[in-house]
Amino acid sequence: MSTLFSPLTLGPLTLDNRIIIAPMCQYSAEEGQMQAWHDQHLGNLAQSGAGLLIFEASAVAPEGRITHGDVGLYDEACQQAMQGVVERIRRYSPMPLAVQIGHAGRKASCQKPWEGGAAIAPGNDNGWQVLAPSAIPFSEGGPLPEAMSGEQIRRTIADFVAAAQRAVDIGLDGIELHAAHGYLLHEFLSPLSNQRDDDYGGSLENRMRLTLEVFDAVRAAIPQHVMLGIRISATDWVEGGWDLEQSIELAKALDRRGCHYLHVSSGGLSAQQQIPVAPNYQVPHAEALKAQVKMPVIAVGLITEPQQAEDLLANERADAIALARGILYDPRWPWHAAAALGDTVKAAPQYLRCQPHGLKSLLENQQD
Repeated sequence: MSTLFSPLTLGPLTLDNRIIIAPMCQYSAEEGQMQAWHDQHLGNLAQSGAGLLIFEASAVAPEGRITHGDVGLYDEACQQAMQGVVERIRRYSPMPLAVQIGHAGRKASCQKPWEGGAAIAPGNDNGWQVLAPSAIPFSEGGPLPEAMSGEQIRRTIADFVAAAQRAVDIGLDGIELHAAHGYLLHEFLSPLSNQRDDDYGGSLENRMRLTLEVFDAVRAAIPQHVMLGIRISATDWVEGGWDLEQSIELAKALDRRGCHYLHVSSGGLSAQQQIPVAPNYQVPHAEALKAQVKMPVIAVGLITEPQQAEDLLANERADAIALARGILYDPRWPWHAAAALGDTVKAAPQYLRCQPHGLKSLLENQQD
């Protein structure tokens, strides 16, 4: 058996293989509620043979949405819509399901990407006042965010807890906290966006405070059988910003708290970022963090080929790999990886006869 198709335990959850489907925003919700698009999109991915499917970033508050089309988990209507999608997926797939919860901070109130993605100022259609650690816009000339008060910070922690509890009530297997890509928790972590002079700004300890308080509050509010992990940007790719050294300290603090996994991405905080995009470009960060913590580490970012994924896992550079754009392009990537590596993957019985004649069996009945 290859390493890629060996089981992996993430806290209370054991996966059939080490292929993770990363959260990918679809910008297709209405008032935070999943729609028919999510049935077909997530249902398709749930038939991919991956080890875990993480639903897209779901906002913990209406003002925490990136766009007006973002999924939310901030009220009962959002919960019921997501629960319906989960129930329909589970009629046909045993794949473990998780959801990423987050708050977009100063990167909220934007157009959908295919409509240009520009920030929308308060008072305009589909626009609202955005929040941030400090009154520093994401880009020069962009809408000015409101620096959060202590009460707003406390309410945001409560919002994360409430969203996590809704995820538990839905029956999801896991929750991922979004502390990456320039959104609110990442904004508090980075000195580029956090210039506060209270307990949430200044020193590294203070800048990590909100992320750790959110983790602690969510962990205390959900059952032990529910997986809880986190996604971070290991570096801003900007001089003087959040970097790998600081990420290591955050990872150690999360490890001590019993975090079940660390999902390692990068960037997204500053328009000044200089990212050296290439195959495996974020893997060195995952590898460095893996050396410092006990929890499993997930690598992501231009991992596109089965042997590439197998090599980085076999060489212990990460414990799992995540796919995003690649699995949108090829929703049967795990099937093709199993064929390339001589392994097997579970598939719905409706699909078993699709295997070419004369080819060694790579599909197993997921109902066995």
